[in-house]
Amino acid sequence: MNWFEDFETRHLEVNGARIFSRVSRGTQGARPALLLLHGFPQSHVMWHRVAKRLQQDFYLVLPDLRGYGDSSKAPGWPDHSNYSKRALAQDMVAVMAALGVERFFLCGHDRGGRVAHRLALDHPERVQKLCVIDIAPTLDMYAATDFEFAKAYYHWFHLIQPAPLPETMIGGQPLAYLHAKLGGWGSASLDYLEPAALAEYERCFIQTDTIHTMCEDYRASAGIDLDHDRASRAQGQKITCNTRVLWGTRGVVQRLFKPLALWQAQCAGQVT
Repeated sequence: MNWFEDFETRHLEVNGARIFSRVSRGTQGARPALLLLHGFPQSHVMWHRVAKRLQQDFYLVLPDLRGYGDSSKAPGWPDHSNYSKRALAQDMVAVMAALGVERFFLCGHDRGGRVAHRLALDHPERVQKLCVIDIAPTLDMYAATDFEFAKAYYHWFHLIQPAPLPETMIGGQPLAYLHAKLGGWGSASLDYLEPAALAEYERCFIQTDTIHTMCEDYRASAGIDLDHDRASRAQGQKITCNTRVLWGTRGVVQRLFKPLALWQAQCAGQVT
């Protein structure tokens, strides 16, 4: 597996967490910086097919979010705030600062998109442009919950149940659960995954602490993250940078939401 042979491996201690990252070799500052944030249940490996191409134009930073991949996996706090999108966004700002990057392009898929959303709200001076992939704003998605959404996103309601119920259930057959999730969004099989990428996801997912911290991510989303989102909206806070919204034509976001309109309502800058 030589996807990241042109990258350095970094273990950065930030905000009480250890964040594993792949970072472009070479001088930071020679190219604009691009921070790529992965989704559930993946890791930075999800970017392996585009990393080399993007590195031609960008200084790339590919972290594993707190609780995922090879980053640290501390137990969740009672209010789940150490896995809030605000905390994860602060991790990413600290990672970029440790690398000498003050301002950067930001792209997030799925859970990473939610971290990117919060980062753009809390740290607007850091984000040059934003891209979110395959999500609508969390608050809007929960507010629109109906039968079709609950059926497609059942894991949103399963993973938020009190510990250790979902951890115990998933831990009984972790690979079966992982494969179901990786093959459940617009793909009929796992054939689209390279075997080495699947093996990496499996290696990380079978760890008991990984299952717990992924659940904590979702528990935070259904609690403290919604509090933060409601507060931001009540204050009239919007994303100030230009934003690109991408989503799959066969996915749930396309079928159940109007993603472009929902993001336009949350942004002061241009949304395309």
